[in-house]
Amino acid sequence: MPANLAVAVNPDLEYSVVDHEKTGRLLVATDLAENLASKFNLPEGETFTILATMPGSDVVGTTYNHPLYPRTSPVLAGGDYITTESGTGLVHTAPGHGQEDYLTGLKHGLDLLSPVNDAGQFTKEAGEMFEGMSVLGEGNTAVVDALAETGSLLLAEDYGHKYPYDWRTKKPTIFRATDQWFASVEGFRDEALDAVDTVRWVPDVGKNRIRAFVTGRGDWCISRQRSWGVPIPVFYDKETGNEVLLDEHTLEHIQTLFAEHGSNCWWTMDEKDLLPEMYKNEADKWKKGTDTMDVWFDSGSSWAGVAKGRSELAYPADIYLEGSDQHRGWFQSSLLTSVAAQGKAPYKTVLTHGFVLDEKGFKMSKSLGNVVDPLKVIEGGNNKKAEPAYGADVLRLWVASVDYSGDVCIGQNIIKQTFESYRKLRNTARYLIGNLADYVPPGKDGSNSVPYDELPSMDKWMLGRLSAVLKDVNSAMDDYQFNRATQELLRFASADLSNFYLDVAKDRLYISAVNDPRRRSCQTVLHACLEGFAKSIAPVLPHMAEDIWQNLPYDKSTESVFEGGFPADLLEYPECDAEKWSFVRDLRDDVNKILETARNDKLVGASLESAAFIYTSDENKLKMMKEMESDENLVHPPVKTNGVDDLRTALLISQVNLVDSPEDITSSCEEAYISVGENSGCEIGISKAKGHKCGRCWFYDEQVGKDGKDLCQRCDKAILAWEKETGNKFGVPEPENAAAEPVS
Repeated sequence: MPANLAVAVNPDLEYSVVDHEKTGRLLVATDLAENLASKFNLPEGETFTILATMPGSDVVGTTYNHPLYPRTSPVLAGGDYITTESGTGLVHTAPGHGQEDYLTGLKHGLDLLSPVNDAGQFTKEAGEMFEGMSVLGEGNTAVVDALAETGSLLLAEDYGHKYPYDWRTKKPTIFRATDQWFASVEGFRDEALDAVDTVRWVPDVGKNRIRAFVTGRGDWCISRQRSWGVPIPVFYDKETGNEVLLDEHTLEHIQTLFAEHGSNCWWTMDEKDLLPEMYKNEADKWKKGTDTMDVWFDSGSSWAGVAKGRSELAYPADIYLEGSDQHRGWFQSSLLTSVAAQGKAPYKTVLTHGFVLDEKGFKMSKSLGNVVDPLKVIEGGNNKKAEPAYGADVLRLWVASVDYSGDVCIGQNIIKQTFESYRKLRNTARYLIGNLADYVPPGKDGSNSVPYDELPSMDKWMLGRLSAVLKDVNSAMDDYQFNRATQELLRFASADLSNFYLDVAKDRLYISAVNDPRRRSCQTVLHACLEGFAKSIAPVLPHMAEDIWQNLPYDKSTESVFEGGFPADLLEYPECDAEKWSFVRDLRDDVNKILETARNDKLVGASLESAAFIYTSDENKLKMMKEMESDENLVHPPVKTNGVDDLRTALLISQVNLVDSPEDITSSCEEAYISVGENSGCEIGISKAKGHKCGRCWFYDEQVGKDGKDLCQRCDKAILAWEKETGNKFGVPEPENAAAEPVS
């Protein structure tokens, strides 16, 4: 109220002069008269008498006397912020406080009166009766009391309305119009917009955001009234306060002082020391300013002192990375200062991310007690059972697995889930390492790797999948899509390796003779997968990657996983029989669904206790399956396979029977264990396998036991080969005094 210089009305609203003996004559918006009558508690049945009605445009240009000060002020045309939702339809206007009031005053040439100091207290301009009082404290009460004393207060009431509060102190803010320094953007706005097009924005929507902010940017207010910050090195005339001393001589001198003493010397030295020699005799005339630079100007010019100012760095910078709110902040201020000074953007790429919320999606706050401490995730809390130490890699894996383009959540349960993914990756690596103890890589003396052309189809397919995954991971990393890269690695480790390839490979890794080509070809693939796996996870999980590398059971090409770079040599494997192995995996999924029912009904236990009967009318699918028939199957004329690319191995079932009709399935299997596969489209039946269980590989075979041995023909051959190679007899212990021989 002490700062009031005008009253604003809406020219498009209708206003009325109303009268009642309790209130006297009032000017109000016509649509608000009835509501105001109820607020004044007029006697029952009585209301205002309307003396005259007129449009708001007729009220504009009139004047009124201020209720507390001897000044006459105008009634002005305000904006559409004046409505008939509440109040009187006439709005108090103080150009020195509030943006809408400021703009209205600017439009109509009103003075700027802001009788409030930096401490939020009324100044002498508010009058002796209010001077020194807190605006938000006793000053409010004093103003209301003063209005009552002059007979100008008709009604005082509390009401709820929107008002900005300071987010840190949770107290209402005070707006003041003060003298500021501005930088004009108009002279280089087009150049800034052109520079936006030269930058790669991740995600793409960032480009639209920055363009919108630069396009709508007005003059940049670069001064602040704070007790800290980089000072604006300007001097003001002590008498007038308006004359300014700021030229190349003063700037060069201040620059020299800042370089020698730091910017704080502006506050510790007096004017005589701060002025250059040519102005020292005028030191009594000038007063140093107390304004500081906008911190966005400080950070926005960091490219000059960092990227451009250091020989080991590059300008423009490769990438700027910050939160999505920085399109109006650091990204924009950096762009504007760089374009103004250098004519180009200070960065080649800008990546923005969302913010971290708690597990329930709420903003983290110390007052709410929901802040997740990264160090506690890494090192654990005091109670290690309740808050275990997950290590830095788990936290990094969480960061890499979320979609950072929006806000992300974190909490104990989410970290637990991330830890399970971490364990899956680590256990996969352990399994790979554990099966390469006697492997010698290519290029080393005594290498026992198998050339690509001699590998079975399944192994070639696996290497093709490895190359495809590494290419996807590399591409995702280049595009900063870390969650896509992470998900691809997790899917590869789980679906391609653990759930299929490694599960199937156990048979030849554990059952085959040591130098069996089937085992060596599998090790060749495991070696490629392990090195590709370690190098591809290194950017996200550096500790796990290095741990893997230091525990490789063969001579390493480099001392550290980080010295070899991305495994480019593993990107060259072509796709091999993708259609066939995709179909086999679909078939395997369908077989496993029926097996689950058979297990629940106690028909079978392990999958090797079962036999599968499969029918399809699709000639292509039938052809692929017939090419994979094992020579251990007896139903059809056997086709000799390499012992790897056969159905019973891929399906982990003792016998696979390709039948000519659905009736052949119903005659061999119970109805409960017959189904048409959702994935493969084949009709499948499951029954108990024929024959006896091999004591070594656990496959069921009708030949087991016929020669007095509990071994299948394959295992019998493997043992004979081992006996021949070692000179030992399987199942016969060596003499106690036998000399120990090294075991490879």
